[in-house]
Amino acid sequence: MRSSRRLALLLPLVLTAVLAFTVAGAPTALAFPPDVPSKAEVQSELNGLTVRTEGSMTGYSREKFPHWKTVSGTCSTREQVLKRDGDNVEVGSDCYPTSGSWYSYFDGVTRTSPSEISIDHIVPLAEAWRSGASGWSTAKREAFANDLDGPQLIAVTTEINSTKGDRDPASWKPPRTSAHCGYAKFWIHTKHRWQLTLQSAEKSALQTMLNTCSY
Repeated sequence: MRSSRRLALLLPLVLTAVLAFTVAGAPTALAFPPDVPSKAEVQSELNGLTVRTEGSMTGYSREKFPHWKTVSGTCSTREQVLKRDGDNVEVGSDCYPTSGSWYSYFDGVTRTSPSEISIDHIVPLAEAWRSGASGWSTAKREAFANDLDGPQLIAVTTEINSTKGDRDPASWKPPRTSAHCGYAKFWIHTKHRWQLTLQSAEKSALQTMLNTCSY
């Protein structure tokens, strides 16, 4: 009787752990960025985004999005994400990792050297510029480029980050197909949070990936 009661109490915890693992599709939940809504919520956000022809790159430069600012002690935004998304990460007095491992959600590769890991802006800075950020203040662009509250920053392999570049989902998707659901959620929720626009082809590609989500 006591064993049955203990099992009943433990079952919800086990199911919660399994759910977290399944949503992330990664060895640990640390590989998943924060604030990722349900499929239903993200679908509503996608439906509410403004579809508009992409803007010009005139005037764009990465310097207009000051990034990797110091956010805590000696830790920059980049180092904060390396700590957040890694496993067993140890850092030195300068906050740079001295050991740890990082699972790259987009391509399913694990690396143990931080020099082989890049911090990807889910919605690239150039894409944001073309989608409405060209009219923002520098302070707002800085906040966007260092956004630790939403799923806008994620640690991935340097190779996959370079391959993605500033392309949107109409022309680039993670090679790991099981990451399509998460990637679509990250992208849509980021554009929703920052009130950025999207193109028709981009919206179609996002809808296709979102359809692969089970919840």
